[in-house]
Amino acid sequence: MNVRKFFNPVHIFIHLWQYRELIKQLALREITARYRGSFIGLGWSFIQPLMMLCVYTFVFSVIFKSKWGVSPDESRAAFALALFMGLITFGLFSEVLNGSPSLVISNQNYVKKVVFPLEILPFVRLLSTFVNSLISLSVLIIGILIIKHFLHWTILLLPFVWFSMMLFTLGCGYFLASIGVFIRDVEVTTGILTTILFFLTPIFYPISAVPERFRFISHMNPVAIFVEDSRRVVLWGLSPDWPLFFIGLGVSTLTFILGFIWFIKTKKAFADVI
Repeated sequence: MNVRKFFNPVHIFIHLWQYRELIKQLALREITARYRGSFIGLGWSFIQPLMMLCVYTFVFSVIFKSKWGVSPDESRAAFALALFMGLITFGLFSEVLNGSPSLVISNQNYVKKVVFPLEILPFVRLLSTFVNSLISLSVLIIGILIIKHFLHWTILLLPFVWFSMMLFTLGCGYFLASIGVFIRDVEVTTGILTTILFFLTPIFYPISAVPERFRFISHMNPVAIFVEDSRRVVLWGLSPDWPLFFIGLGVSTLTFILGFIWFIKTKKAFADVI
């Protein structure tokens, strides 16, 4: 396979589009497999984030009396919404990453099939995770309507923010899915790194709370950019921080291209290792 054409991300999506029916079937199977055997089934995808939003609202608005500090008349419940938005955004990223190192190893039957396109596996994982994130987002929107009684029009910009984040996530997923075949310790290491990144990303606190001399860490963290822009467009009625957004988009696109090419070039050796 000629990988030079994949330096253009459009060709990557064209390549993946050829397997759209297979991707759809595998993603649907992965979504339903999460709750197979449970009484409520897929209903847990809605109930779980709803329960968590109620818990966050109670803990941070009643017990801690926390505020995000965006506006003087900010309600305490708004802190819970900001926290939940951060958790949803980061969760989409971390769930894909944590599952990527074992993605190929757990599908060894596909590796032995010469005609099976292994490169769709990280995309399937992203798609199934994205569906669950959309359900959580719908719960957040309901919470916003209950607390604020309106939605900002800037919520329409969220797809642009999440598209950039998903490019970055998918690129990292391709790297980890490939390296995880050759180095089995990557799975444990990834879990540790995502935990560290979780606390370095402004999820439980605003960037303004970070001391000035350490704030560059947040600005160098692409996930922090995605989390902050998600809050801006959904909760605060602001446009994304466009300079940081385009920097993040550039990093995401480059990561996606390099990750996909790396996976394509290394997948020939998967069968020998497994």
